[in-house]
Amino acid sequence: MKVGYARVSSRSQSLAIQEARLLEAGCDPEHLYREKRSGTTTARPELHRLLDYVREKDVVLVTRLDRLARSTFDLCTIIDTLNKAQVELVVLDQHIDTSTPGGRLTFHVFAAVAQFETEIRAERQAEGIAAALQRGVRFGQKPHLSPVQGAHLRQMRQDGLLIRQLMERFGLSRASVYRYLAQGDVSADGAEAAD
Repeated sequence: MKVGYARVSSRSQSLAIQEARLLEAGCDPEHLYREKRSGTTTARPELHRLLDYVREKDVVLVTRLDRLARSTFDLCTIIDTLNKAQVELVVLDQHIDTSTPGGRLTFHVFAAVAQFETEIRAERQAEGIAAALQRGVRFGQKPHLSPVQGAHLRQMRQDGLLIRQLMERFGLSRASVYRYLAQGDVSADGAEAAD
């Protein structure tokens, strides 16, 4: 039996094109598993249902390798599961058929290239972040308080205000108050038992 798997990364994307291709390739309509989830997560319940369902001599159809997974390790794990169940994989767009030696070779080459591309993207992203930091770009949440307000908070603590009073007055969490106090090396101790 031919069993299909179609996946898109977000709920706004459509599965229609993949579904049509899989049905055209002979997928059993009652055994076409559909998923709207990122391929980078292992929480893909429909894929797990498919892997639990398939039996010896079944064929799993997908349109592209990246619909099945986004890492070489994940792809190889899935292939290993299919191999143990004596189930083949056919990837329509890349003309991969793991029932043949050439298909298995092609699968591993494509999987390695996909992993290489993922790693190159990660390197470029890291380089971009490093360059932005050198230019003075600040990442993360913007400060809640201006430098003047931070100094005022520290002075109020030195004057004896309790942490919970500072939280209320400045609209900050306890952790944020302590961060602002640490910036000025102001002791957060003192009347802490009463805080």
